[in-house]
Order: sequence, then C-alpha cells, then structure tokens
Amino acid sequence: MFQDRLVSYSGVQPSGNLTIGNYLGAIRNFSLYSEKYKCFYCVVDEHAITVRQNPAELRRRTYETLALYMACGLDPEKNTLYVQSHVHEHAELAWILNCFTGFGELSRMTQFKDKSQKHADNINAGLFTYPVLMAADILLYQTDVVPVGIDQKQHVELCRDIAERFNQIHPDTFTIPEPIVSKSGMKIMSLADPTKKMSKSDENANAVVYILDDRDTIIRKFKRAVTDSDTSVRFAEGKDGINNLMTIYSCFTGKTMEEIEREFEGHGYGDFKLAVGEVCADALAPVQEKFHALLKDKAALEAQMKKGAEEASYYARRTLGKVQKKLGFVKI
Repeated sequence: MFQDRLVSYSGVQPSGNLTIGNYLGAIRNFSLYSEKYKCFYCVVDEHAITVRQNPAELRRRTYETLALYMACGLDPEKNTLYVQSHVHEHAELAWILNCFTGFGELSRMTQFKDKSQKHADNINAGLFTYPVLMAADILLYQTDVVPVGIDQKQHVELCRDIAERFNQIHPDTFTIPEPIVSKSGMKIMSLADPTKKMSKSDENANAVVYILDDRDTIIRKFKRAVTDSDTSVRFAEGKDGINNLMTIYSCFTGKTMEEIEREFEGHGYGDFKLAVGEVCADALAPVQEKFHALLKDKAALEAQMKKGAEEASYYARRTLGKVQKKLGFVKI
C-alpha cells in the first residue's frame, strides 16, 4: 500500500493510568519506528469497554492517552495518531473477521482466561472476541509489523491465522503481519509481587509505577519494592524482585546486567532501589512536563483527533471496500 515504507500498527487502551511497563515495553519505542515505517498509533477505546468503564473517566483518559503519545515523542506530522471509535471501519471489519474465526481459537486465548477470572461478573462476548477486533485494527492498514508486549504476541499470531484463512478463500486481500517484541522491557513485573506482570488495574498502588507519578511517589514505591533475603545485586534464578528492578534499571540506563552488577558491587538493596527510583523519575520528568502542557489545549488535541481519523479512514476505507467486494456485498 505504501510504496516507500512498510506499515507499523500499535494501540494503547485508555483504561486506567499507564504504567512504566506500558512505557518501557511499548510507548517509548514507538518513535523509533517513524523513520522506517508508515506508523498508525491508535487510542483503542473500543477495546477498553470489554470491562465496565466510567464514561467521564474514559473520555478524560482518551485525551490523556493521545497527549501521552505525543509527549513520549510521537510527531503527528510523521505518524497517524487517532482514536479507534472515530474510524467505523474497525468495527465493521471485526464483524466480518468474526465469521472467519473459530470458537475454539478464541477460547484458547490466555488473556480471555485471565480476564474472565478477574471480571467473573462480566464475561461478555466482547471480551471473548477482543482478539478479532485487534485483528481488524491491524489488517485494516495492510500492516507489515506490530510492535507488541510478549503478552499480546498470541493475539498477533491469531491475526495472522485469520488473515491467511481469508486469503486462502479470497486471495491477495490482507498483508500478513509480523509481531515485533521489544528485547528490553518486554515484561515489567509488579513491585509487590514480582511473579506477576505490572498491571495498571492492580488494587495495590505500591505495586505499580505510573508514567504520571510524581518524583517522590516514584522513589517511595521503589523503596518499598519486594526483594529477597539476599543482599547482593545480581541477576539470578529465584531473585524475582531484584531481577525485575535490574530489568527496569537496564531499560532506563541502557546498561547490561553485568554492568549493573559491577556498579552496585558492595552496595545493599537500599542503595539500588533508590538508584532505580531516581533514574525512572529523571526519565519521566520531561515526558510529564510535555504531557501537562499538551493537556491544557483541549482544542488542539481534538483537532489532532480529527486529522488523525481522516487520515486513518482514508486507508481503512480502501481495505474494507476490497474485503466487501470480495465477499459479494452489493455497493450502492
């Protein structure tokens, strides 16, 4: 579709405050793709409603997520930044792809099992078919690569299966996307329980560091991080808490585990936790400053939403029209 560049697609939900896991595993790396790829970055508000949302909060966080995209370095002139619900083709293609997706395939999705346990009172059809909407997001733009966290890789693999199945029946319809999993920050773990992924929905506020936490809060949370009875800063099996802190420190500083071990040789966990908190706070300070400046101009954010939606719709219409024609839908 794009003669000069391959296409990259990514989306972030506006459900809850974004964490350093979202930042290190995804958002921070997004700007690196702008030169090589034609990039679409979406605020996936339709995905967010698989879990009950407060309407006012969802609306506010949609603005905030767009502002965070830009604060983290995404240039609207080089990337297409938009809100999912502003481009109706996402939902239309999702319904079509539902008819090319097996019930058994969806029932095997790990995230569906996990979220069903967390939200046992609201196991809805949207939660079950969430990966099909994600496939529609990706395939609408003839996407070549999808930067994802390790926990979303299974969904991209299902997207590939759906696209290949559709192409077998209706050849040359979809580009088959490849997942790209960042080697650093693939999975940032909870500070309270380092055997579990850091989650923005965690009820324990000390378990999670948010992108918008102030400096004192960030340092306090790292000081309280769960570690082990050992005292040496080294990356090893059975040291989940320290391994997680070393991973975070490595992501922010670019240092290897061996370099970190040498840097903190002879230092206790207290010194190391403080250092991790400080590098995290230092890295997030300019992001927070730009975010708050952007958020003050709501009209500018809405203008960006409109511009991004128009650009995204142009490409989405082309793919959806192609699909509808191949299926035999009548065009008037």
